[in-house]
Amino acid sequence: MLTMEFPGCRELVDAIDQAVGMDSTFAVTDTLRNNLCKLMRGGTVKLPECVFETAHGRYARRELYRSEQHGYCVVAMTWGPGQGTPIHDHCGMWCVEGVWSGALEVVQYERLADEDGHCRFQPVGSIQAGPGSAGSLIPPHEYHTIRNPSDEAIAVSLHIYSGNMTRCAIFQPLPDHGYERCERQLGLDPVH
Repeated sequence: MLTMEFPGCRELVDAIDQAVGMDSTFAVTDTLRNNLCKLMRGGTVKLPECVFETAHGRYARRELYRSEQHGYCVVAMTWGPGQGTPIHDHCGMWCVEGVWSGALEVVQYERLADEDGHCRFQPVGSIQAGPGSAGSLIPPHEYHTIRNPSDEAIAVSLHIYSGNMTRCAIFQPLPDHGYERCERQLGLDPVH
């Protein structure tokens, strides 16, 4: 289901369709990451102007495409200066994330054994990702934060999820250095 037409959308969808036909999650995400990098750097895909508009007080999520045949969805996210996420997961879905413009800081976490009903995490890697770069998250290694480190510039990223991502778990810090798991429903901003 095409949510919005934009130049190069057919090339993007064809590249994703080709990748999701691979025989393992690793092969899918690896192929998809490489295809996405080529498309972002090649200049044939032009995202709709609305994805460069920020939302007040939070990052924006705009669905560009959802495949009824393969189940995946493509979401553009717009990050105002300093905007980011708490530690969160993708509810067991794989995801390939690419930086379209600006820069993002992504910190990955390993979930440690819970203590007294509270989650514990250890950071295991941090990257500063610039335009044309992409990474993937494959459960159970899906815990991460994303943040626009700029004080002035906006950032736009493209996220391809294995399914329709309508919720996730976020982890709120507690005074004892643990985290409380909370369910979050995810909304979408309008595409125009």
